[in-house]
Amino acid sequence: MGDSKKSTATGVWPTVKPFVNGGTSGMLATCVIQPIDMIKVRIQLGQGSGGQVARTMLKEEGFGAFYKGLSAGLLRQATYTTARLGSFKILTNKAIEANDGKPLPLYQKALCGLTAGAIGASVGSPADLALIRMQADATLPEAQRRHYKNAFHALSRIMADEGVLALWKGAGPTVVRAMALNMGMLASYDQSVELFRDSLGFGEGATVLGASTISGFFAAACSLPFDYVKTQIQKMQPDAEGKLPYSGSFDCTIKTLKSGGPLKFYTGFPVYCVRIAPHVMLTWIFLNNIQKVQKSVGL
Repeated sequence: MGDSKKSTATGVWPTVKPFVNGGTSGMLATCVIQPIDMIKVRIQLGQGSGGQVARTMLKEEGFGAFYKGLSAGLLRQATYTTARLGSFKILTNKAIEANDGKPLPLYQKALCGLTAGAIGASVGSPADLALIRMQADATLPEAQRRHYKNAFHALSRIMADEGVLALWKGAGPTVVRAMALNMGMLASYDQSVELFRDSLGFGEGATVLGASTISGFFAAACSLPFDYVKTQIQKMQPDAEGKLPYSGSFDCTIKTLKSGGPLKFYTGFPVYCVRIAPHVMLTWIFLNNIQKVQKSVGL
């Protein structure tokens, strides 16, 4: 009996551990970053600068408005980040085994990051759609507001009103954006850890802080154009004649280029960078500390 339990623990836990750790660290980071994410979405919806949006939200909607959509954000991390960080760990471990235990070159880490991002986004797309709609709801005219109570209410309403497949509306740009973000985030983190720890001899704390900072920068720089398109697709509403403003992500990209040029895709970049980089940093820091605690208790 004891041997059976031990076998199960050693067989199952190492497999699920990276997924559990990834999701937990992402959810903890989201609790800290949610207000900045809320401001970022409203900037992209054209409500003004970061300071203007924050003052308007406080004055008209109260402090709770900054945490509107938190349930969807946590659900997104429980699906998306669980899948992407867990998949990346599994993929890199397999690649290292195939590489005779030697560190992976950057391009292989990037490929693992691209793949992990696609897997995570495919799993997390419904929660991401619910999050975007809940955050954007207060910006719509009263007649068009959906008044979702929480993430699960949003998901059930979307399925009832638009069909199950509507949960993956905008999934194409979501997956592409996630691939870009995770290529920048995951590959640069692993590469930076090797640089700081192995080449420069930094301690654990400095290595994690430095690598997570670099990881956050590359995640933001690689992903914002895709995030802009994704947000536009997910929030669009039909006009009085029932016509949508964009037929798809490619159409949105072309129309955005024509109307505002390439820099239009970087609308809200300072706030986006401030939001993405700390979230990435906190995710890595939380993950590192979770792993330390697990190691100390023998997990």
